[in-house]
Amino acid sequence: MTTTAHPAEETLVTTTVDTPPAAPTADPVLTGAGTAPLVKRRGKGRKRVTDSLLPIAVFLGLIAVWYAITYLVLDPNRRFLMPAPHTIVTDALFDGPTMDKILPALGRSIVVTFTGLAIAIVIGMVWAIAMSQSRPIERSLFPYAVALQCIPILALVPLIGFWFGYDFPSRVIVCVMIALFPIVSNTLFGIQSVDRGMHELFTLHNASRTTRLLKLELPAAMPAIFAGFRISAGLSVVGAIVGDLFFKQGDPGLGILLDNFRARLQGQELFLTIIITAALGFAVFGLFGWLAKVAVGRWYDQSRDAG
Repeated sequence: MTTTAHPAEETLVTTTVDTPPAAPTADPVLTGAGTAPLVKRRGKGRKRVTDSLLPIAVFLGLIAVWYAITYLVLDPNRRFLMPAPHTIVTDALFDGPTMDKILPALGRSIVVTFTGLAIAIVIGMVWAIAMSQSRPIERSLFPYAVALQCIPILALVPLIGFWFGYDFPSRVIVCVMIALFPIVSNTLFGIQSVDRGMHELFTLHNASRTTRLLKLELPAAMPAIFAGFRISAGLSVVGAIVGDLFFKQGDPGLGILLDNFRARLQGQELFLTIIITAALGFAVFGLFGWLAKVAVGRWYDQSRDAG
């Protein structure tokens, strides 16, 4: 008996044709368990070294320009306007009487800076939390936060001195006014930027407003809050110096020394005081940057991972 192949079977036979061997794949990249490829890690290490060397190169370039201006542009009798860096070290930093004036003034400015910053953090956090919990409160108070930022602080300094005197309290008030707005705005932005899905989850569990604030909104807003702290930390140093420049009664801070050295044309001492003031600003900014890493780690730090 003869059999004939069904057309469908013939079609099936024709489709089962041997496929050519697959192209050879690239050699696998060594990886650690659950980690990125090792090649990328070497690239990141090289990038870290480059990122460290670039600021040093810029700094050396600025020092070279400084020396060029001092010795090639300025006349010898006018070099007090921009003294060479090594003369600042020899004639001011290693000068005992000068440092006897600068170090106590630095301590007073540090006290004013941290006192004003602490008060600004407390007021700013309470202000932002109150606005985040009620839309009418936000509409009522946020314009005044903006006005506090927009009004030139130098226009208010005489009024502050007229009301509160010209000593330590007035300097702290100036410091608070300058450092307050970044804390308010960043804290409010962080609280209002919490994921809506997380809010719905807390609503599903009938969480109270206090529980929602303490366990969801404030922890999620920590990166934005510490960003505001870092900005205000630098501004608090500015506030301490501005207060010293205008409120010249009482024990002198760095601002009063800056004005005194300027009036006496003491270039080396003036530049050393400026450098110490800048170092104070960098130190306070770096302190809050370190606190941010301790508190929130690398939350939302997508730029580093992308690089």
